[in-house]
Amino acid sequence: MSDNLTRTLAGLVCATGFDAFPVETVHKAKLHILDTLGAAIAGSASRETDAVVRMLGIEAGAGRSPIWGRPISSDARTSAFVNGVSAHAYELDDSGGCDHSGAAVLPAVLAALGDRDRPFSGRELLRCVLLGYEVGRRVLEAVGGYEEHNALGWHSTGTCGAFGAAAAVGSMLNLDANAMASALGSACSFAGGTWAFIHNGSSTKKLHAGRAAEGGLMAACLARQGFEGPDSVFEAERWGSFLATFGAGKGDPQALVRDFGGYWRLNRCSIKPHATCRGTHAGIDALDLMLERHGLSPADIAAVEVDISGFQYGMCGGKVIESRAQAQMSLPYALAARLRYGKVFLAELEEAAWSAAEIGQLMDRIAVRIDPAMKDEDEPAITIVTAAGERHRLVVEFPLGGPQNPLSDERLIGKYAELAGMVLPASKVDALSEFVLDLENQTDARTLLALLQ
Repeated sequence: MSDNLTRTLAGLVCATGFDAFPVETVHKAKLHILDTLGAAIAGSASRETDAVVRMLGIEAGAGRSPIWGRPISSDARTSAFVNGVSAHAYELDDSGGCDHSGAAVLPAVLAALGDRDRPFSGRELLRCVLLGYEVGRRVLEAVGGYEEHNALGWHSTGTCGAFGAAAAVGSMLNLDANAMASALGSACSFAGGTWAFIHNGSSTKKLHAGRAAEGGLMAACLARQGFEGPDSVFEAERWGSFLATFGAGKGDPQALVRDFGGYWRLNRCSIKPHATCRGTHAGIDALDLMLERHGLSPADIAAVEVDISGFQYGMCGGKVIESRAQAQMSLPYALAARLRYGKVFLAELEEAAWSAAEIGQLMDRIAVRIDPAMKDEDEPAITIVTAAGERHRLVVEFPLGGPQNPLSDERLIGKYAELAGMVLPASKVDALSEFVLDLENQTDARTLLALLQ
């Protein structure tokens, strides 16, 4: 292979040991693992996961890698796919990485863990997860960043997540730099997924995390078998490269390797307090804060005005709600749900909630306007108009759950326990939490797998 960005990135990944990660980053990684597992275990009971399991015909004892939240196992490839779908099913998994790094990286690396015949330490598992987050995010930055890449119609969880999953599994398989470069090259052939789902609220967004996990795992396992991947996927001027094909020439190739290890990308990721698209969270938080600051109740609100960028409007400005997926992606619905129900969590995404007559009446009082002066990444401005004619406007720059405004450990663990407790018995919920939060001291991470079923 030539000495290029693919090979350079592969070498950096292979050369990075667990001790390269600060204690604070390791702690945050454990929280993200726990949060992803909670979201996925709850999601294992979703309609989307049900459909996938039925389609695949998975039966008990069909393999060594568990299907999370269910009493069945399968081969690693199948488990990575199914668990990735579960992790993203309820829009409660983390964001800010590839974008949804946890739902792509963790199902892949834990599926591979099920195939191991020898112990694998918790420290090494953390290293693999952290490197998966690192590579998935760096690929997104290199291809142009979230707004540029997604504005082209690509869903970055499906496109960039495959590279993160490949790096994580390749690290578990102890690939050398040549094989890791092949894994990253082959991951490009598994990259895919567009925003077409947004127009009719279909379920296919959930497939993107599953396919990224499955594809990344396959790319790494193929590389272990000597399968050669292209070494030019990150060469911006090369016809057919990932950056040229998926980035329309607007990328920054050096972002793949620039200052590697200087700032670990997991540190920029967010953990969701609300069960909706991350693009809705600043608006929910703004509404919360204004109600509290001005001593208002939902009954006092006569109208809500939303000023939003064109990019954000296309992603979450819709007011037609005919499915859970559309409710998950709608800022107007999120605001209406907050006014009607006081929160926006799983119960508020059920049909009984979004189809309620009161919600339609509230949505009629929410006006959404595109502000051409706003940049793509700007958070929306929320204005509430009271029955008395008062107007209050607020922009929340740092939504709750982000690195600048993090959830407390207690609230995050509580979120995990509530979600996992929807499926698992309390004894397993507690044991899983204790194991993950002490992961760096676990001698064999494979113990984790039985706790997921």
